Amino acid sequence: MTAPTTYGLSSEARNLHWLLTNLVEEVPGIQSVAVVSSDGLLLLSSDPGHSEQSRQARPAKGPRGSSADLATIVSGIGSLTVGAAKLMEFGGVKHTMVAMEEGSLFVMSISDGSLLGVHGSAECDMSVVAYHMALFVGRAGHVLTPELRSELRKSLEAESTGSGR
Repeated sequence: MTAPTTYGLSSEARNLHWLLTNLVEEVPGIQSVAVVSSDGLLLLSSDPGHSEQSRQARPAKGPRGSSADLATIVSGIGSLTVGAAKLMEFGGVKHTMVAMEEGSLFVMSISDGSLLGVHGSAECDMSVVAYHMALFVGRAGHVLTPELRSELRKSLEAESTGSGR
């Protein structure tokens, strides 16, 4: 994984980038990670290439090879499970796991509707991934303020247009 550009970001934003990088590097089998806001916008990603150009330049792996695509999937699954929980009156959704033949998808609530999504390989240990996701959520949830979400979103937009450096 290529480290995302953190130059000019606040210490909270740099810490979240570090937590995400650590999650990807420490847990075997993680393919990509996306942090998504409650309105479905990608805030933080393990994918060094968020732009359409970089998505087309490399072979697809997983959800079309992009954390932006993973964010779309995570947002949709998050919305669906929240609706199901309300309909069933079972309380809030803590996490969702989808096991497929060639991989796994994990979605975990962070705070106020934000979600952490992880795409794992078929060989990943689901309990280890879930444990490390819970650690990330515990460390990131209290700092993911509206101001920080706005800063993260702006840094992704700047990075995708090439003006982030």
